[in-house]
Amino acid sequence: MTDDSPTPTPAPRSRLRAVLPDLAPWRASADFRKLWLAGLISYFGSFLTFVALPVQIKELTGSAAAVGAIGAVELVPLIVFGLYGGALADALDKRKLILWTEVGQGLLSAALLVNALLPSPAVWPLYAVAAVSSALVSVQRPALDALWPRIVAHDHLPAAASLNALRWQAGGVAGPALAGVVVAYAGLGWAYGADLLTFAASVLLTLGIAPSPASHEAAKPSLKAIAEGARYAWSRKELLGTYVIDIAAMLFALPLAVLPFLADELDAPWSLGLMYAAVPAGAMLVSLTSGWTSRVHRHGRAVVLSAALWGVAIMAAGVSGNVWLVLLFLILGGAADMVSGIFRGVMWNQTIPDELRGRLAGIELLSYSVGPQLGQTYMGGVAAWKGVRTSIWSGGLLCVGAVGLLALCLPKLMSYDARTNEHAVRVREQRAAAASATTAPVPSPAES
Repeated sequence: MTDDSPTPTPAPRSRLRAVLPDLAPWRASADFRKLWLAGLISYFGSFLTFVALPVQIKELTGSAAAVGAIGAVELVPLIVFGLYGGALADALDKRKLILWTEVGQGLLSAALLVNALLPSPAVWPLYAVAAVSSALVSVQRPALDALWPRIVAHDHLPAAASLNALRWQAGGVAGPALAGVVVAYAGLGWAYGADLLTFAASVLLTLGIAPSPASHEAAKPSLKAIAEGARYAWSRKELLGTYVIDIAAMLFALPLAVLPFLADELDAPWSLGLMYAAVPAGAMLVSLTSGWTSRVHRHGRAVVLSAALWGVAIMAAGVSGNVWLVLLFLILGGAADMVSGIFRGVMWNQTIPDELRGRLAGIELLSYSVGPQLGQTYMGGVAAWKGVRTSIWSGGLLCVGAVGLLALCLPKLMSYDARTNEHAVRVREQRAAAASATTAPVPSPAES
């Protein structure tokens, strides 16, 4: 008797592989692996401080506005050093910039540890460290962003963006969740001390990365070079759209500054670490299933839609009075924000020429950092004026409205297609030509 039933196919496994993260950058580049691990360790420690710092200010001042002022303190150095840091990244060795700024961050963690161990910790060092840390991050991030396209193949950049996001989220979930426990049961000093150790480990890994000197076409760091990068960004309306969309979303709808007060208002102080971890947890869910992102080509539309969904989720979190629903909506918001972040990064990395990557990365840093810094101040101010939950739901509503208006005003962002965009095609061809030149056989003396 023959079996006429259909033969099983491997389709389910193929579908699973299509959803799981693409590990091609990890397998192909040793420098990518080292930098990825260094960032994972560093981010983990940074998120410990990310929770401990506002908690300490809250304990010392009892003021939502004082906590929100962290964003205002970080804003000026972020703007100044973000733009200049981009010019430095184009003109200097990117690996050295990353290494020395990482050392500086470790020293700042040591300063926070010393202050926390004093019998009467002072408030001003917390703001001072926040400002200097903002300056160091502003110098480091353009160098990092400009380095990824050098150590990852062009076609692997979408996968690298997802893996880098996964790295951030792993630290963002584990760091705040652990910080809530460490701060509550061991004290702030333990959180700052652990952060210091993670920076030491990150420095050791970064030492193993190959040097990455400036390209021959790179301009020396100057106001003229910064202005050249700004003019290029202004000429690229689809890039400009990614900047302003993210600024609007973070300006109006980032509730991090008021989460310590929201946890108290919901009679759930135990949930603070979970609240801080919820947004990265949602982002991690997207990264763990990010295989689909390589098959999306209309990146601009994806950025707009996901930014609007972020606003809807934050609005729902503000309306809800149940802590578990709040956590759920924060997770959904984090997932939406991650989709936006992936496609913003892919647009940047696949369309910007190498000689401008540092300066454009400085502008990108402002786009995804100025919004959060101003957003902390905005959210803290509205919370002090109208209440914590009102500040959250009204911010989400304003985010949705702003994103919708910007989408109407930015047709080039909405029509962007990675397959046909002239800048994406040009960079793809340049990298293919450079790869061919590198691998081409050298003719023998007889042949020449």
